[in-house]
Amino acid sequence: MGAKKNFILDTNVILHDYKCLDNFEENDIYIPFVVLEELDKFKKGNEQINFNARAFVRELDLITDDNLFKKGADLGMGRGKLYIVNTPTDHDRISEAFPERTNDNRILSTLLNIAEKHPKMKSILVTKDINLRMKARSLGLPVEDYINDKVTDIDIFGEGERTIEGIDPDLIDKIYAQGGVSIDEFNFETPLTPNQCCILKSDRNSVLARYNPFTQKIKKVEKENHFGIQPRNAEQSFAFEVLNDPEIKLVGLTGKAGTGKTLIALASALKQNHSYHQILLARPIVSLSNKDLGYLPGDEKQKIAPYMQPLFDNLNVIKAALGTGGSELRLIEEMQRTGQLEIEALAYIRGRSLSQTFCIIDEAQNLTPHEVKTIITRAGEGAKMVFTGDLQQIDSPYLDSQSNGLAYMIDKMKGQNLFAHINLVKGERSELSELASNLL
Repeated sequence: MGAKKNFILDTNVILHDYKCLDNFEENDIYIPFVVLEELDKFKKGNEQINFNARAFVRELDLITDDNLFKKGADLGMGRGKLYIVNTPTDHDRISEAFPERTNDNRILSTLLNIAEKHPKMKSILVTKDINLRMKARSLGLPVEDYINDKVTDIDIFGEGERTIEGIDPDLIDKIYAQGGVSIDEFNFETPLTPNQCCILKSDRNSVLARYNPFTQKIKKVEKENHFGIQPRNAEQSFAFEVLNDPEIKLVGLTGKAGTGKTLIALASALKQNHSYHQILLARPIVSLSNKDLGYLPGDEKQKIAPYMQPLFDNLNVIKAALGTGGSELRLIEEMQRTGQLEIEALAYIRGRSLSQTFCIIDEAQNLTPHEVKTIITRAGEGAKMVFTGDLQQIDSPYLDSQSNGLAYMIDKMKGQNLFAHINLVKGERSELSELASNLL
C-alpha cells in the first residue's frame, strides 16, 4: 500500500462510471461543485450518460454525513473520505495561464487549492478529457486518465486467424473424416483457449478448425451459405462458426470497416430464425455535429432513422443476394412485418428482458464498459448477444481503444466457454474500400 493521495474527479469520470467512488481504495476523493453543476445538465434523457448522472446523484444523496462539506464523509472500512468542495475564484496560477473563467479552469483551481492545503499529500486530477490533461500538464500539475476499466493487452485486436504448422497430417485427415478429434491427441506449443479458431497445417494438408470446449474436441469449421451470404475468407468462416453454435451465448466481432462484421452476424441470425423468438439489431445513437435527436425533424422513429440506416443497408445486401420471389426473402419481409426482426436504437432496450432473442449490438466500440455490462445483463433465457465494432473508429471523445466497452468485454470474457471473439482483418466490401481503409 502506497502513500495516501487526494483524487479530484472531473465530470466525465462520473458519466463514464457512476460507481467510480468505489475504486479509489484508501485515498480521499474530492468533487468540485462545478462538477455537480455539470452533472445537473445531464440528468434528463434516455442515454447511458443520463442514467449515470442520475444514479450518481442518488448515490451521493445517500451519503448524508454533515461532514461531506467540511471534514469529509467516511466512505467505509479501508476506504478514504469524500469531500464536496467549492472554488469561488480561480487560483492565481490558473488566471495567469488561462484568463477565461471556464469550468475546466475552476476544476484546475480546485486541484491547486487542495494541493496547497495538503502539501504532504499528492493531489491528482482524474479526467478522461485529453485537452484538460494537456492543460494540467502544461502547468506541471499531476493528472491521470481514469484507467480502472482500461484494457492493458490490446494485441488480440490486431491479429487475424492463427495458423499452426507442423500438425500430423493423419490427424487432419481424421478431422475431415470424423468432423472432430479429441484435443488430447494434439500437442500444441501454446494451448488453445475455449472457442479459439485456427488453421491447422501439415506438410500435405490443412483444415479450418475450432476448439470446442463443450466436447473437448478440435472440430472442422464448415463453409456454408447463410441466407445468400457465403464466407469469403477463413475469418468469416470462423465468425459464422461461433455465431451458429447455440452453446456460445456471447460473441465479439471486431475488425475495420468493410470486413463484414454486421452482415455476417445478421445472416447467421436469419439462418437461425426458428431457434429464436426475435432478432434484434441495435446501435448506439452518436449525434452528428453536436446536434441531438431533438434537432432532427419528425417523430421518434423518424428521428432515429438516419442512425439506423447502416443496419437497413446490411439487410438490403442480404435481400439482394437472395434475389426476388424466393421463400427466404418472403420470410424476411414477414419477420419485419410481425416484429420478429426489429431494428432499434440501443437506448430503447433499457429495462427489457431479452429472452429467446438473437441480439446484435452494432458499433459497440462507442459504448462504455458499464453500458456493455448493462446490455449483457438484459439477456434472458435462450438469448444470444453479439457485439460488433471497429476499435479504430471511436466517436466518443472520452473513449479510446483501451477503455471502450467492446474491448473491455473481450478482455474480461476471454477464456470463458460461453464466449468467443473473432477479429476480421481482410476487407471484403470492395477493392476501393479495402484500399481506403489501409491507406487513408
